[in-house]
Amino acid sequence: MTSHLLDAYVWEGLLTFRLTDKISILKTSIQVLMEHKKVKGRTLTREEKLSLYRDGYVVVKKAVSDELVDAARYRINNAEKGTYPGAHEDLTNLVNASDVTPVLHEAMGYFDPPIACQVGVLRPRKPGEYFNNVGYKDKGMPYFGAESHMDGLCTIGVPQEVVEGTPEEIYYRYISSGPKGDIGRSADVMGHNSVPLFEDPAMTLGMGSFTTFAFVCLNDQTREGCGQTALLRGAHHETEKFFRWQYEVNGHIGPEGPGWPRLDYDCENHCGLVYLPQMVRDKFIDDTSDSSPDGMKWPRPTQILMEPGDACLTLFNMPHSATRNEFGTENRTNIIFRIRNKKRQPNHMVSGVSDHPDRGQRGEWLEYEEGNDPWLRSKFALCNMWDEWEGMQDIVTEMEGQERVPYEV
Repeated sequence: MTSHLLDAYVWEGLLTFRLTDKISILKTSIQVLMEHKKVKGRTLTREEKLSLYRDGYVVVKKAVSDELVDAARYRINNAEKGTYPGAHEDLTNLVNASDVTPVLHEAMGYFDPPIACQVGVLRPRKPGEYFNNVGYKDKGMPYFGAESHMDGLCTIGVPQEVVEGTPEEIYYRYISSGPKGDIGRSADVMGHNSVPLFEDPAMTLGMGSFTTFAFVCLNDQTREGCGQTALLRGAHHETEKFFRWQYEVNGHIGPEGPGWPRLDYDCENHCGLVYLPQMVRDKFIDDTSDSSPDGMKWPRPTQILMEPGDACLTLFNMPHSATRNEFGTENRTNIIFRIRNKKRQPNHMVSGVSDHPDRGQRGEWLEYEEGNDPWLRSKFALCNMWDEWEGMQDIVTEMEGQERVPYEV
């Protein structure tokens, strides 16, 4: 299984979590709605906020106590077969009972306390022979197999052989190979990562979104090549520009919108996902960029080096990737939270694991009150990446030389 897809253990566990913990989730949801208040405590320094603006991420050192780290490790290592530890409070406390919550409350704003998370465990391994999600052999990809992408993208497993046919034939074979089979091109097509092909019925929004990632480190990741999360430093500025350009052309944002084809028919297997639009990629490619065997140059990401208890916070607009745990002597363990500022949809709860919260975890259609267009709100957020960062407004104004005028959608 490739880096962007959760392994079978995770998805089996999420299914078990959904079926067995409904009552617990309901109780938690009621509690969240009643408590709806910010927690005071640690905040980002001015220097950290400047780094967040400039780079798109910040590492908060020792954001999580040793006791919480140990409890999370124990829960993962002693999880019963058929259960998913990511729904246990020993994991969700990495945000809910740590400095991550007050830091985000001040810098971003209020959010639903997570009731679930992604348990990102990468075992040590050598370069593989399989085709990765972008259609290249893992062994030939530079930067420890990084596949820089944005979240909220439908990912159907790519063919593990070289395919033939016209682009149209390859496209329809690809979207018909997902969990629902051949149902045509529609917003009901689902990826193996449970993300819809399109978020909206009109198929004008090709990606889900939220406000921030929080990656909590549970093992030593201070040496490159040990499975670190890798980020394309500064690329959040370019993705925001790109989304605005897409919207200006025809109101469509994401894959299959202007300048962003879903599939790459020229890659090694002729059916790889275009995880980043070329207009963004080109900003981060130069003569020093490493290449795959076919001569394709790839943007060089920054491996985020962390120690247990550190937390990396990024904007949603930040391209990122897991990397191969090639030199590690233990499993790389990052606990991943996807968090949305409550103001985008005050009446809808976000679990902490979904990257497409405008739809249900498995693509279910949610009900919204009259006058609430969730797709338009999310398009606005993609085109205005700082709008949901309430405590960053002074820094944004200072760095851009003027107060931001919202880009209207």
